[in-house]
Amino acid sequence: MKRILIVDDEADICLLLKNFFAKNGFETDTAANGEEGIKKLKEQTFDLVICDFKLPDYNGLEILQKIKIINAKTQVIIITGYSDVRIAVEALKKGAYEYVTKPLYPEEILMIVKNALKQEAKSPNSTKPVKTSTTKATAPNQYVVGKSRHAQVVQKHIELIAPTDMSVIILGETGTGKEYVAKSIHYNSKRADQPFIAVDCGALPDELAGSELFGHIKGAFTGAINDKKGCFELAEGGTLFLDELGNLSYDNQVKLLRVLQERYVRRVGGAKDIPVDVRVLVATNENLKKAVSEGNFREDLYHRVNEFVIELSPLRERTDDIPMFAEHFLGAANEQLDKQVMGFDKGAMAMLKAHHWHGNLRELSNVVKRAVLLCQSDKVNDDCLPVELMSPEPVSSGNIDVDFNGTLPTSLRAVVEHAEKSAILEVLKKTNNNKSKTAELLDIDRKTLYNKLTLYNIDN
Repeated sequence: MKRILIVDDEADICLLLKNFFAKNGFETDTAANGEEGIKKLKEQTFDLVICDFKLPDYNGLEILQKIKIINAKTQVIIITGYSDVRIAVEALKKGAYEYVTKPLYPEEILMIVKNALKQEAKSPNSTKPVKTSTTKATAPNQYVVGKSRHAQVVQKHIELIAPTDMSVIILGETGTGKEYVAKSIHYNSKRADQPFIAVDCGALPDELAGSELFGHIKGAFTGAINDKKGCFELAEGGTLFLDELGNLSYDNQVKLLRVLQERYVRRVGGAKDIPVDVRVLVATNENLKKAVSEGNFREDLYHRVNEFVIELSPLRERTDDIPMFAEHFLGAANEQLDKQVMGFDKGAMAMLKAHHWHGNLRELSNVVKRAVLLCQSDKVNDDCLPVELMSPEPVSSGNIDVDFNGTLPTSLRAVVEHAEKSAILEVLKKTNNNKSKTAELLDIDRKTLYNKLTLYNIDN
């Protein structure tokens, strides 16, 4: 029987979840704060923790890191009453399986818990589940080629680089599909029938990174009760994908460079050199050149992995691809939830295309899955979509110029007009002065847009 720990300062939530999971065959326990939860995790073994993000003594990211240090195999689901995509992305980077906003839907949370436990069972030796695949059969379902010009360029680069053994840096914001690109490279390479191993370096605590990458021998450190192969050995003959490479500590960067140059690994605590034949693909959403100049990333390692670069644009810059990805995620959600939703109505699709998508494809996938779960007709409509999609974000606030050149605005109206004009100019720029597209992204009709252009003396 799988064991679940629920950490929440709201007693009603704890009781509700405890009873619900007990009825579904799980052994459950609860904690009212982070300190109590940490104590129970040290005393007992839990397969999964459901933790509120806002606790009296810790926030979700802090307790997540503590959980991973106590037991790296424990899956963690963060729940919160506040929908913040940036926090969700950070939680996933630090090793959370999922980030779920309240209100909680019983069937949805049960599905997430079951999927999390299945994934953990498949990768008992990893800090964050390591995905492995040894057959080519799964390749066609792993990567969807968009129809935008950028997507076609990326696909061309994949086809060119895949047959080689060159190292590749895949750049892009979190959630843009860097791992899917890495898998596509692997499945189109001569190593396709060998393992594909993925490691999220951002989720590896420094004290565990060496063991995870290079392995360890029995007795090398407290808790090392058996010999363990590292990811390089597990990927022998195949491909090792190192996600968020910039998060590796400087010491581990030195060890990684040695392996890439010498082509052998030495397990933590061991004295034997083990030869490895592995192709390395890396990904990051950080500026590694800047990290090199600031002394936070080794220049020699940067040049060693930088044999070829593939850069992925954020989803908000390729809205033409949104319908294709949404339909793909719809099909996956239908299969997972055993539903038969046929598509999206015009209103729902317009909202998907207008959203800013801070979390990119990962956020889109989650939104579509939840929409399918809630859909009661043959098509997803706007009632199935989360409230944050009701008010489109055409641009991030950081991109809107609200500088009054050092002078104070004369009124609140002046502030509003200035921000409105800046937003229109920014969206016009992103759409190459396409008025119809601009009006759609701003969620106004063309007549209103033209009136605003005249009001603000914007050349149209």
